[in-house]
Parts: sequence; C-alpha cells; structure tokens
Amino acid sequence: MADNLTRRIIRAHLVSGSMIAGEEISLHIDQTLTQDATGTMAYLQFESMGIDRVKTELSVSYIDHSCLQVGFRNADDHRFLQTVAAKYGIICSRPGNGICHQLHMERFGIPGKTLLGSDSHTPTGGALAMLAMGAGGLDIALAMGGQPFHVKMPKVVNVRLSGELKHYVASKDIILELLRRFSVKGGVGKVFEFSGSGVETLTVPQRATICNMGAELGLTASVFPADEQTRRFLRAQGRENCFHEEKTGEGFEYDEFVDIDLSSLEPMVAQPHMPDRVVPVTELSGMKVDQVWIGSCTNGNYHDFVQVAKILKGHHVAPNVSLSMSVASRQVLRMLAKEGWLADIIDAGARLLELTCGPCGGAGQSPCSGAISVRTNNRNFEGRSGTKDAQVYLVSPETATMTAIKGTLSTAEEFSDLLAGYREPERYHVDDSMFLTPAPEGNDVEVIKGPNIKGLPPFDTLPDSITGEVVIKVEDNISTDHIIPALPDIVVFRSNIPAISEYVFSGIDAGFAKRCKEKQGGFVVAGKNYGQGSSREHAALGPKYLGIKAVIAKSFARIHSQNLANFGILPLEFKEENDYERIEQGDVLELDGLLDAIDSNTIVLKNLSKKENYVLVHHLSEYQIRSIKAGSVLKLAANQN
Repeated sequence: MADNLTRRIIRAHLVSGSMIAGEEISLHIDQTLTQDATGTMAYLQFESMGIDRVKTELSVSYIDHSCLQVGFRNADDHRFLQTVAAKYGIICSRPGNGICHQLHMERFGIPGKTLLGSDSHTPTGGALAMLAMGAGGLDIALAMGGQPFHVKMPKVVNVRLSGELKHYVASKDIILELLRRFSVKGGVGKVFEFSGSGVETLTVPQRATICNMGAELGLTASVFPADEQTRRFLRAQGRENCFHEEKTGEGFEYDEFVDIDLSSLEPMVAQPHMPDRVVPVTELSGMKVDQVWIGSCTNGNYHDFVQVAKILKGHHVAPNVSLSMSVASRQVLRMLAKEGWLADIIDAGARLLELTCGPCGGAGQSPCSGAISVRTNNRNFEGRSGTKDAQVYLVSPETATMTAIKGTLSTAEEFSDLLAGYREPERYHVDDSMFLTPAPEGNDVEVIKGPNIKGLPPFDTLPDSITGEVVIKVEDNISTDHIIPALPDIVVFRSNIPAISEYVFSGIDAGFAKRCKEKQGGFVVAGKNYGQGSSREHAALGPKYLGIKAVIAKSFARIHSQNLANFGILPLEFKEENDYERIEQGDVLELDGLLDAIDSNTIVLKNLSKKENYVLVHHLSEYQIRSIKAGSVLKLAANQN
C-alpha cells in the first residue's frame, strides 16, 4: 500500500533515521513560527549561534500573547522582537494583527510543508495539509539555523469521518469527542490523519479547530487532506497558487483506524480541570454560569463568529453573565465589521477584547472567585484562567453563545435552522500591512534589548554521579502551567531566567525556589504525563537555573521531555510505577555511574534515606543523550562546529 500523507511529507523532508514508529528521525523544516511568550528566548538562543540570517524558507515572529503593556517589560520585549526579526530575516507580526495560528493559516500555510512552532498549538497548520509540530524555543532556534528537527517517528492513525454535523453541532465537538475517547495521553507518539466523506463537509477553519486541540490529546500533529475545501480557502485568501492536492484515506497504509459518524454527534463539554473530562452538554444542562468567553486560536475564526452573531442577533446577554469575545485576526474583525455581524455582537452586550490570546492563559478576564466560566479555548487546567478556584468548562462557540443568552449551560439546538447554510467567503479581506518584512541586509540593524532581557544560564556537562534531595513530589498530569504559571505578572519575565525561576511551582508550593537554593538543587519526582500543555521551555529553564538535575516520573509529555533534554536535565521514568509511592519529598537520592548507565539504559536510583534501590529507564534518543552529556543542545552544536 502507498504511503499516507504524513509519511509522504516526512519522507520528502527526512534528513536521517528510519521511518519506523518509535525510532528517532530528523526532519528538514521549511517554516518556523514563534510567539512573544516563547520567542524572546528563542531569538536569544538563535543570536548565540552566530548565524547571520535564518536558513528556513520562512520564519515569522508573532506578537500575540502578552500585548497588555503595563510597565516596560512587555513593550521592551516587543521592540527586541521587532529589531531582531529585521536583522536576521524574519517577518514580524505586530501587536494587534492577531493570533499566530490563525494568521499563519490565513497568510503563510502551504500544503505539504513542514512547520515548527514554539507553541504547542502549532499543529493548527495541519488544516492546510502541513506537518505542523510544536516544540521548545531552542528547537526553533536550531531549525532557523538550518539544523534538522529531531523527533520520534510517529504512528499514523486514520480518523475516518462520515456523515455531516447537525447545524448546532460544531467541529469543536468532534475534537471533544476524540478527547472523550482517548484522553490527554491517548495521542502520544501519534499523528491523526483525517479522511472520509465527512471531511469534505468541513471548511478549513473548522478543520483548524480540530488540529488545534489535537495538542490536548498529546499528538505530534494532526493532518487533513488538501482538497477542494483547501483550494477554496486559499483562493479566498488570494493564495490559490500555493495549492496542490494531497490525498488521505482509502488506498493508503495506516497503523490504526478510528471511525466517527458526524451525524451522531451532539454538543459536548469538557469539565474542570482537564480537556478530556468530556460529557454531552445535556448532562449538565441548566448549570448556572457566571462568565462566557468566545475566541482564542481554537475558535476565533470568521466561521465561528458569523454563527455567534446569528444567534445573538435580537437577543441580549443574561444579567448574571459577563460575555467577552476575542477575534483571532484583523482580517476576521474587519469582515465582521463590514458585513454588520459586529453590530449584532455589540448590541447583545458582548465585550470586545484585543486580538490576542488573552484570557486563555489568564491575561485578562479572570473569573470572579468560585465562578463557573464557559469558554471556547483549548485548555481548562486549574488556575490557568487566573482564578485558582474558578471552574472552567470548554465548549463550542454555538453552545457558549446560547449559554450567555440563557445564563445556564445550553445547546443551540433551537437555532439549528438559523445556523444552516453557512458558506465560505469567496474573498477574505487581505491586508498584510501589520506584517513587517525584514531588512534586505541585516548588518546595519541594531537589536535593542531592554534591562529585563538577560542572557542564558550556564549549562554544565553531565557529571557521572548526582546526589540530592527530592525537592518536590507531584501527582499525575502536572502541566507546564503548574511548573511556571502563564499569568501576566510572571510571563513578563520570560526573557529573564533568574527572575522567572522564582515562580517555579509557585502555585503548588510557594517555598520551592527557596528550598532549591538552600539544597543546591536536587530532584523532582512526578506521576504520569508530566509537563503536559504549553511548549514553554521556561518550565525546563527555570528548574535548570535552580539546580534541578533530573526529573523522575511515571511518564512525560513529548514536548516537555524534549525541552528537559535540550537543557541538560535528565527525564527518567520508573520501570515499576509503584516505586513512585516509595519515595517521599526530602528523601536523599543518588545516581551513580550515570555516563555509562544512560548509554546502556540500565539506571539504578539509590534512596539513601530509605536504603532502597529502584530501576529507572529513559526513552531518550542517541542525539538527546549526547545533548544531555554536553549540558544542552546549544553546547552540543557548538562542540560539533
């Protein structure tokens, strides 16, 4: 049987390795994207490589996360990003232009290309038949420098869609159904490739919602075919010349299959505090709600907001509900305004926010104490909204809108006929004036760094023996938000590792950073799926600065495990999961003979406090082992040059 689309893209970009599931491969990267919460560090790392210009076909720096300029730090970082982009050949998207994933889909995505982004929701690009993957900023810096991206060859799962969605059921409900079936760990080491007659009924923006939240499944990527829907979208963007057909499904070989009848789906909701705690909305119907937020990179497109405006027209937000909206791009906002949809939204009592990620990461619109907040973004981890005791529920825009009108969790079934008949615009409004093109020659451009922008911490080579205390022990499903919260007063230190390290685990254990300094570092012990969520490498750099030598867990999320290895922290796993229960915070642990033990993958952890030994394993590639031994990927690259 012939290669599926994912394997075809991988084969066309393969630099090294065998295309056997689980084996490490390295891929040539065509395009990169960064956003400001991760990009500042990525470009500091790129600068340290001493390369004159980026070597990718296209690299774009988006400013979309921390656009509220309270104090000098965010504004200084934005100035740094603009000048560093001009110098090194990178397009810069200015604050107010929109959210990176929506913008990249509108203006730059090309079927069959590889895209690497320093944001875990970069797989949104799969809506345009790209192999789009999230990674840490250091991986992006290396890709911009012409280095291949190292990743384990994924299994490819064919998700076969049949039927057609009811008019009040959304593509968000498709991905929520997948999360219900497979959990936040069910996609690790896999790519979901979509096919079937149901795919033909989904517009590119609807597909983007599914690809975006594939990150919550732990997927490496999600991929749709490039078909007539793709051609129609690119033509409407004035980019039909980028189109070429890419088929999926029947006639191609896959590792696994999943079937979904779209006509059988109903509106779904993810309950606090995990995106996979999914049930039908009808099970919670009537639950009183305090806040509704519609938007984000998941559901901020033109299709979503037209459906929202249709429901809101002639209605008003319930007195007990605060309704806010964040459109994902200037293009979408301009069209909504010109066509009158925006007036319907404003008349209904909605509050319009800036075109940024905003509330998704707690940057504004935090709910009141103990609130029920219904949102259309992709994550509902505890405290991520900015309010520790808030309960965040994830739904489609249609469900969120009806909920805002009624004041209780509700589906939009009664508006089914009104929602029928949506058609993709024949022409989107195109205005690229907020994209800044780089200087033809960067030699004369001064990169401006404010006082908050600091250099990288030192990366020492791996010693043969490590002894230290368990500085913290945490449970399953610890996210990077738990490790370093994404709240505005913390994210402002994204380019200052000494400052941001003070907040490591601050939401779980306020004394962690102080204890690390007193103990001169040590170990983190964790449960399953450690490091899920955002790709922010600060969740590795902060612990590294505090002296954490190894994280010992039941299992790791892909991107965070790679970030740990990139910065010389050992990601080790219990061979027997029950050994996790035997270790306590404060125990003194020892790893001896490490340099040989890592090579042979026979690692013995000594608990000196309890006089016990445990067997550990790792899932590191040869490249990652060499990086850890060198102290970081940057040092490894420097040693090879």
